Amino acid sequence: MLDPVPAARPATGLAVRCTRALLSPWSRFSLLVAVLLGAAATMLLLEPQRLLATGWPAELSGGAVAVILFGVAYGVCTVAFVPRPLLNLAAGALFGTQAGLAAALAGTVLGAGISFGLGRVLGQDALRTLLRGRWLKAADGQLSRHGFRSMLALRLFPGVPFAAANYCAAVSRMGYPPFLVATGLGSIPNTAAYVVAGSEASSPTSPAFLAAMGFIVLTGIGAAVVAWRKRHRLAAE
Repeated sequence: MLDPVPAARPATGLAVRCTRALLSPWSRFSLLVAVLLGAAATMLLLEPQRLLATGWPAELSGGAVAVILFGVAYGVCTVAFVPRPLLNLAAGALFGTQAGLAAALAGTVLGAGISFGLGRVLGQDALRTLLRGRWLKAADGQLSRHGFRSMLALRLFPGVPFAAANYCAAVSRMGYPPFLVATGLGSIPNTAAYVVAGSEASSPTSPAFLAAMGFIVLTGIGAAVVAWRKRHRLAAE
């Protein structure tokens, strides 16, 4: 009579333990930090702000291809924490108001989408365990329950840094489509103001330039007032 075949034992070797460690939430979060630090260091070395002084490469200076390439570069730069106002000014200076606005908005949505995806895949599981503070829980609850209107408000008022809003939304339970749509719509006014300012920078006394700068100043003051009132309301609660 044949002996029964022993049941296969679950794999518990070194390879399995290493795989589990590499796929753990904090390992993925460490990878996210490494990716972002590497991207930021690369941008510091490349100095994309030189576009404002030297202009777009001559071989890519015209046509839809140049606008598309700039939009892609814009998105990558925002992931690497290059300030969007600088990129918006460059878009206006290089391509004018209409094409510059199209490139800047496309780059804004692209960069936000990349950041959201990185944060959701690599950082959400680890960072959600840190949501213990009152403000953090309030922000998470607002984005999780009212994601579209909350993100729309964050984009309309430039008080919250672009990258911070992206990763806060990624850590929350907000959906991907509402995040992208709210980002695109909410970014239009402020982005347009900077693009117009960049396109009219050679004529600082023109009505368009003055109107754009006035809008930027007013939205900045409005964002400060809203943040101040929100802080005192949370403190009172």
